[in-house]
Amino acid sequence: MTGNLRRRTLAAGSVVLAGALALTACGSGSGNDSKDTSPGAGGTHTVKTAMGDVQVPDAPKRVVVLDTAELDSVITLGVKPVGAAHADVESGFLSYLPKDQVAGVKDVGAITQPNLEAVAALKPDLILTSKVRDGDKYDKLKAIAPTVMTESTGHPWKENFQVHADALGKKDEAAKVVSAYDAHAKKVTDAVGGKEKAAATKINVVRFVEGADIRIYGKQNYIATILADVGLGRPAITDKAKDGFSYDVSPEKIDLAAADVIFHSTYGDPKKAKQTQTLGSGLWKNLPAVKNGTVFQVDDQLWIQGIGYTAAGKILDELRADLTK
Repeated sequence: MTGNLRRRTLAAGSVVLAGALALTACGSGSGNDSKDTSPGAGGTHTVKTAMGDVQVPDAPKRVVVLDTAELDSVITLGVKPVGAAHADVESGFLSYLPKDQVAGVKDVGAITQPNLEAVAALKPDLILTSKVRDGDKYDKLKAIAPTVMTESTGHPWKENFQVHADALGKKDEAAKVVSAYDAHAKKVTDAVGGKEKAAATKINVVRFVEGADIRIYGKQNYIATILADVGLGRPAITDKAKDGFSYDVSPEKIDLAAADVIFHSTYGDPKKAKQTQTLGSGLWKNLPAVKNGTVFQVDDQLWIQGIGYTAAGKILDELRADLTK
């Protein structure tokens, strides 16, 4: 069974998301409604970043974020940015994000090429991004507003979240988010039968990418950390992933993706990404997970592109639902 892309209405009780919405309701840091927009209002503090120490406002009120992880972080922490860069998707901002939390946020261009004039026009008092994404623009960005960059994105998302929280003056709120996530992950482990059963269940995550080979995800990426937090097992092929990120294969080698359970997503056109060709092949249809009905198509925006605790809470819900069927 390949499954159709599910547009689940996840339980309103997703622990992390509920916590994020509660923080939002508490209302500090909302960009558009603030009357005091002067940088540094209320004092400053030092944040350690990939570019060195940076002085930022204690309670920034006009935040601009330039990548998906940063957008997830600020929303999780109850801060509505005044501007954000968008991913390469039709929906603009990733579709898993709460609609009310991205409504009214100014789109400042694609994450691959943000419009710095649009950023400057928003008069931000804090910019969040990463060195791997925007390191070449750092001098221009810091001339606009204090700019906090993490080294990279993806696998170190938890550490990056703490940097974002520090920059936003939200370290106490961050601690609550992390605690809620840990409790949520434990509940999923218990739901699938406990630690031993979870570890014995081998999971592969496969991504079909337009213009690239098929990716079998390894253990050094965002989604892998969530699987590890639940204690789920991974097949031996994941140890062969380049730099721990992914082991890339052609449709003719998709049998290497064999596992007890397979989650797969698609970035771009399914035909150009070789999804259509692969899912119709004999190699795919003969995979044990396909025969056992334990293959699930998932939302690429949520599982792969969305990096942070709000996305992670929804992924945990999906893991629990699928692994307990």
